[in-house]
Amino acid sequence: MNSKGISYVTTKTIISETFGEERWNSFNAKLIEKDKFFNNMIMSVTPIPVDKIIIFFDEMCREFFNNDKTQYAMFGKSGAKFVLSPTGPYKSYLLAHDTKQFVELNMPRIWSTYFDGGTFAAKFENNVAHIIITGFQVKYGFFEDLVMGFNQQALKAFRKKTVATKVRSIASGDNNFCFQLKLSDS
Repeated sequence: MNSKGISYVTTKTIISETFGEERWNSFNAKLIEKDKFFNNMIMSVTPIPVDKIIIFFDEMCREFFNNDKTQYAMFGKSGAKFVLSPTGPYKSYLLAHDTKQFVELNMPRIWSTYFDGGTFAAKFENNVAHIIITGFQVKYGFFEDLVMGFNQQALKAFRKKTVATKVRSIASGDNNFCFQLKLSDS
């Protein structure tokens, strides 16, 4: 399974704006030393094997966040905020009529803009988004946190607070990744 290069491109922009381009360039040079894959030109549609994108995020945690892997959720939230912003490349996904349409139709579409594998299914009822991802073979809990964080932030575009709860985890040995996002007004 591959992640699309949009994860790398978005993160590069966010990190460069936050820490400066010189610090990003230094980080990227070290990343290339660690894994030659990152010496390739990476565009938003470039397929990146998920194990490589995990190396990228782990190295970012080490370089910029004192090796705090709980930052994966923040990476997801920052990415969603960036790509779903009024000037972001995926802003059109927010044109949904309501939260239910966004959760059930657009969240799975967003998944497919990021990954070329796994099936993302979502159901919205009683102010809870129930999300199940099958065929997702990433056995890394922090990466699951990135996915949850992204979707949690996406719902904030509808002026909703969310509480995320991991129900099942492939990293913990379950057959699928399942989480819930309970919404309340902000």
